[in-house]
Amino acid sequence: MISSIIFTIILLCGGYLFYKNASKIRRNVLLGKEIDRSDNSSERWKLMTLVAIGQSKMVVRPIAGIMHILLYAGFVIINIEVIEIVIDGIFGTHRVLSFMGGFYNFLIASFEWLALGVIVGCVVFFVRRNVIKLQRFMSKELDGWPRSDANYILITEVLLMSAFLIMNCTDHLLQTKGYDHYINAGSFPVSSLLNPIFNNMSTESLVMLERGCWWFHIIGIIAFLNYLPYSKHFHILLAFPAVYFSNLKPKGAFNNLTSVTNEVKLMLDPNATVPPPPETPLKFGAKDVMDLTWKQLMDAYTCTECGRCTSSCPANQTGKLLSPRKILMDTRDRLTEVGKNIDANGSFVDDGKSLLGNYITEEELWACNTCNACTEACPVNLDPLSVIMDLRQFLVMEKSSAPNALNAMFTNIENNGAPWQFSPADRLNWASED
Repeated sequence: MISSIIFTIILLCGGYLFYKNASKIRRNVLLGKEIDRSDNSSERWKLMTLVAIGQSKMVVRPIAGIMHILLYAGFVIINIEVIEIVIDGIFGTHRVLSFMGGFYNFLIASFEWLALGVIVGCVVFFVRRNVIKLQRFMSKELDGWPRSDANYILITEVLLMSAFLIMNCTDHLLQTKGYDHYINAGSFPVSSLLNPIFNNMSTESLVMLERGCWWFHIIGIIAFLNYLPYSKHFHILLAFPAVYFSNLKPKGAFNNLTSVTNEVKLMLDPNATVPPPPETPLKFGAKDVMDLTWKQLMDAYTCTECGRCTSSCPANQTGKLLSPRKILMDTRDRLTEVGKNIDANGSFVDDGKSLLGNYITEEELWACNTCNACTEACPVNLDPLSVIMDLRQFLVMEKSSAPNALNAMFTNIENNGAPWQFSPADRLNWASED
């Protein structure tokens, strides 16, 4: 009874803490500007099924893709077993779902093979990051916490899956001994391989080890759940809405600003109706995270820092400062800072900082070729290019700050109607026989 009460308290506290932290992230995301992504629901569901659930873009790089599918499937499916652990923990039962008979044995056996797959995948990813040291994991923006965060997650998953297998192994041994409370249930094709290690332990020691692994496994999952809001691995939850709300327009298509369109119409037709001036001054582009859309802010929290965008970026490959991964990481870091500001003051108090300047430099923005390689490479359809373009738009339209070559082009278009420094009257001179 005491064990059940302790378990229930831990479960409720863990759930409440996760709710509080997840609510803060939701609030931060909703600081962004409104954008309508409610169209074409059937196409969006299809895209989410293919990309988020089906992992279709992960397998473009086969080794990482296969290993990730192992982790993804293992982590999601094995956690079905948490349902039984929760019921057992609350009511003091043991393997309460064993009434399913042969299907239950099939489930436990499947969970064990998947747990082994998760361990293998985590080890492979750990070696790729820390032994082979793939170039995309050695970038400067991953120094410090981001690199440690990835390793913490991999180590945690190995420990959780190992605890699951040891728990099953000792449970099986106690079943064979006919120990009270340990009913004959389940099939253990993987954990039974560990039998020689624990076979000579006393019954009391096996019970302590089995219970210890049971508690470690479930408390570890609750702790892992509450770690997610502080980690890049929050993408485990956000990847699905992020893909669902993807931009369905052709890559490279940008939205025209209504205010600019109206100005062009007035230039072309002086007799056109002049719209009334807005109540508040118009603001072009984005300087800080509040100027971005909620989808862009969701992308920042969804980014798993895999670096596929950066490794596909031609500007980055030629040694320029731009890293699309860093753009989203900086956006998330600034948004987290703004959220803490709100928590401390009740509402946002100007801290003299902004995303543009304090986190992302003009040099990074102007290095972008707008080729969309980053958006194409992202396994969950994130769009760092849209953030880059909004920040650029602020530089050009609010600060009149652009490279000299662009400023010259803008002047020529304004004066000559073309990017070149020639009068419109001279455009056909090239065809002259002279």
